[in-house]
Amino acid sequence: MAAARGNKIIQAKLVLLGDMGTGKTSVALRFVKGQFSEHQEATIGAAFFTQILSLPEATVKFDIWDTAGQERYHSLAPMYYRGAGAAIVVYDVTNMDTFMRAKKWVEELKRKASPNLVMALVANKCDLESRREVKNEDGEKFSDENGMFFMETSAKTAFNINELFFETANRLTKVSPPQQIGMNLSNEGRRTFSCCLG
Repeated sequence: MAAARGNKIIQAKLVLLGDMGTGKTSVALRFVKGQFSEHQEATIGAAFFTQILSLPEATVKFDIWDTAGQERYHSLAPMYYRGAGAAIVVYDVTNMDTFMRAKKWVEELKRKASPNLVMALVANKCDLESRREVKNEDGEKFSDENGMFFMETSAKTAFNINELFFETANRLTKVSPPQQIGMNLSNEGRRTFSCCLG
């Protein structure tokens, strides 16, 4: 495949934040590998994934940092969201505590992260409607008040997972000054996966 002439390339660091058990890793794995595991092991420290999305106006290469949700890893979080172009804050619709914790993550990001950060609030596990504790309107209202976009997802059924990352990529193209790079994009769209635990 010939080099894509004048193709805009945006390399974006994206961080996933939220409480343990909200499904952050499942969201990332569903997007990157198209897979879902009912018994996903808890992330230790952070896991790293990459994925490329092609949009009409640019190609976005995501460097995705999936952070551990346990409280003991909270002090490491700034290392991952520092310099990030986008943050996805995830809560579990069946657990009100995770929504309250998501609000704290948003407040922290607004204080400490880049002012141009693209932020998404994600209500995961919306397939578990009968066990819902957090209303859709509550998530939407909080997102509107904090200049984020809001999406309900299900990593299990794949509902809105690709849409979440495409919307994030779209917003990144509007805030990131894309680089004009003449490079070979023969691996465009290929799902790549790597993981480093630590």
